[in-house]
Amino acid sequence: MTRTGASSAAAAVDRARCVIFAYHEMGYACMAELLALGAPIAALYTHRDAAGEEIWWRSCAELAAKRGIPAFTPDRIDAAVIAHIRELAPDVIYSFYYRNLIDEAALRIAPLGAYNVHGSMLPKYRGRAPVNWMLVNGEREAGVTLHHMVARADAGDIVAQRAVEIADDDTALTLYRKIVPIGAALVREYHPLIVAGRAPRQPQDLAAGSYFGRRRPEDGQIDWTWPARRIFNLVRAVTHPYPGAFCHADGRKLYVWRAAIAHETGIRGTPGAIVGEGDGGALEIAAGTGSVLVSSVQFEGDKECSASAALAGGASRVMRLE
Repeated sequence: MTRTGASSAAAAVDRARCVIFAYHEMGYACMAELLALGAPIAALYTHRDAAGEEIWWRSCAELAAKRGIPAFTPDRIDAAVIAHIRELAPDVIYSFYYRNLIDEAALRIAPLGAYNVHGSMLPKYRGRAPVNWMLVNGEREAGVTLHHMVARADAGDIVAQRAVEIADDDTALTLYRKIVPIGAALVREYHPLIVAGRAPRQPQDLAAGSYFGRRRPEDGQIDWTWPARRIFNLVRAVTHPYPGAFCHADGRKLYVWRAAIAHETGIRGTPGAIVGEGDGGALEIAAGTGSVLVSSVQFEGDKECSASAALAGGASRVMRLE
């Protein structure tokens, strides 16, 4: 870009009013990037923190308050909200990890378009909880996509996307922390192009992608007849700060917070049986194929502790997880 072009883009950023829908750490990071660029944010729509949810991210509402930005927390995007957005006359609308679908009537208000930051390499993993689903399914690559918003979730044309490797020791939290700076970088790089009308645009091939819905706590149930890697993937996909993978022992619900693959092949014993011990109070549990080394667990209503501490007598190899 020439110096004249850069100056023109900067001026466009200063003039283009934004309305943003944002929540969670990704929402905070992307909102902060817009502010760093000097983008005028007319209003923030966000969520109230849900009771009982483990809140570990920075607050978009608090950031808005510090910067004098009006913030609203409607339960849904109804006609009154759409009328308010129209009064704000935004040039651009952004959604950064806002949890509700935004009505198409609202998306059409901004003349420069409405854009979403999604935590996957679209068209793969459209929909809810992409980071968790990618880990559950044993994917080796994650990423972030900046795309146009349309009525259908995560289906609009792609502006840009970047990938990142999923490591074997990643949990949902560590993977999420990998993708947040990628989302922020996409906003930093492409917002000036969006407001200048020069952003790239590539249609999605939805038939080549996938869609996943919201994960429910009951989706975290472990089936010990699964292969060891599948169990390991589930545990790391929903461990803290998420609801946790679980099974039952002695008729009680048992959360498995940390696990590793002990053996990936072979038959180590009856699935769910304790077949060995590891360091630091870990216990080796037989899977359908291979075995899993379970180190941190928690009976419902009790404190989290080592597997051997929770499963007293486990070394006798009598107890079986179900």
